Amino acid sequence: MAVLKEKLEGKALITGASGFIGSNLRRALLDAGVDVLAIRRGGSPEAKEGRSVALEYDDVAGLTALVAEERPDWVFHVAGATKGVTYEDFQRANVMPTRNLACALLEGHREVRRFVLVSSLTAYGPSAPDRPLRETDPPQPIEHYGRSKLEAEDVVRALGDAIPWTIVRPGGVYGPGDVDYFNLFKEIASGRNVFFGNRERWFSAVYVDDCVRAIVGAATSERTVGKGYFVCDGRPLTWGEFQQAIVDAHGKRVLTLHLPEALVGVAALGGELVTRIDKKPRLFNRQKAKMGAQPAWTCTHDAARADFGYAPEVPVEEGVARALRWYRDRGWI
Repeated sequence: MAVLKEKLEGKALITGASGFIGSNLRRALLDAGVDVLAIRRGGSPEAKEGRSVALEYDDVAGLTALVAEERPDWVFHVAGATKGVTYEDFQRANVMPTRNLACALLEGHREVRRFVLVSSLTAYGPSAPDRPLRETDPPQPIEHYGRSKLEAEDVVRALGDAIPWTIVRPGGVYGPGDVDYFNLFKEIASGRNVFFGNRERWFSAVYVDDCVRAIVGAATSERTVGKGYFVCDGRPLTWGEFQQAIVDAHGKRVLTLHLPEALVGVAALGGELVTRIDKKPRLFNRQKAKMGAQPAWTCTHDAARADFGYAPEVPVEEGVARALRWYRDRGWI
């Protein structure tokens, strides 16, 4: 669990607190002494940690009444969707809630100390292998998820100075409890280290505890108002290096397979065809295949370091080892 270096006094409203990043953020804030209230969708179970309230994001009046009554010091908007069938699906999950939370704060609680949007590196699109993205680069998302995250960022930027806001854009977040990178751990645990033409492609990762510390650090610094920041561990790496770290953590020999990249397109199309039948969005589709075909998804954390002292503490070798222990301890693998 991420441990914040300083105790905090105040109240935080969190969306997405049942998700991977949100649940870790909630636990870290509670441990630091913050009164945490999570918004959960109707029908979802109540939080085991901290307080929660059932509310739908399309209920602007309800959101307004909530922030007016609770008057949180910080609002951390972490909720969102990485899966969808159409762009409208991503708008409903990533843009509409952001817009309605912003409206609620404008109407009911302009005195909030900070409205933090957790966005994504994908909002700015892929990078060149030899030049990680910087905050001064123009955003150029290439698929639905990234475009919806950029649209959500535009909603926040449109607030101007009416409400103090900050945007955080993590790279690939991994660690205990993650279900996306888990598939790599599971495959390697089965004795197979599989690549689909991506072994030498680059990306920026960040361990979840470092990501949480960055989110809180950005929220509590006066220098970050009205700015957005990339967050990563500072060391771009290839998929070959990342998966080798998982192999090393397992400590056993594996069979490395280099499969044709064309299989990715076939599998992505198959995923979409199944989705058309059962209407359930899947993480793997042609949009995600397009992301995977890019030579690099990298960024720097120089601005975060300069403005609020962000310094990642968990290198990838240690991070994957911690994640592996967590998966093993809970019987996932």
